[in-house]
Amino acid sequence: MIYWKIFLAFFIPGVLGYGGGPASIPLVENEVVDRYEWMTTEEFSEVLALGNALPGPIATKMAGYIGYDQAGWLGAIVGVFATVAPSLLLMIILLKVLMKYKESEKVKRMTITVRPAIAVLLGVMAFQFFQSSYVNSGILQTIILLVASYLTLVRFRIHPAIVIAGALVYGGLFL
Repeated sequence: MIYWKIFLAFFIPGVLGYGGGPASIPLVENEVVDRYEWMTTEEFSEVLALGNALPGPIATKMAGYIGYDQAGWLGAIVGVFATVAPSLLLMIILLKVLMKYKESEKVKRMTITVRPAIAVLLGVMAFQFFQSSYVNSGILQTIILLVASYLTLVRFRIHPAIVIAGALVYGGLFL
C-alpha cells in the first residue's frame, strides 16, 4: 500500500503541476506534509534545499529521496517513476498521434521547420559550453578535451557514455 501512496503523492503533482518541477513543489508538499504526514514542513524544506543544491530536476530528486525515506530503494524507484510518468505518457500519446499523421503535409512542413531551429539551439548550446570551458578551465584543457573527445567519438567510435565518463574522470583528476 505504501508504494501506491508514494506513486499517487508524486503522480498527481506531476499531472497538475504545469510548469515543471518548481511549479509542482507546493503540490508535492501538500501530499507529503499534509496528506500523508511523512514529513514536517521543516523536513520538507530541508529536502527541497538539498534538491536545489544538486544538479538535475528538483522534482525527481525529491521524489527519490522521499520515496527512499518511506520505502527504501523500491520506494525511490516508484517515486521517481511517478514523477516522470505524466510526461512520459503524454509523449507516448503525442508520438502515436504524430506517427498516425506522419504522411500529412502539415506534419512534414512542421518537422522541416523545426529541424533548423533545433540545429541552431544545439549549436548555441555547444558554443556556450565551449566558452564556459575556455573561461573556467583554460584553453589548454579545453583543447585537450576537444581533441580527445573527437578522436574517441569519431575515429575510434567509442560509445558517448564512455567518453563522458572519461571526461568526468579527467576533470576530477586534472581540473
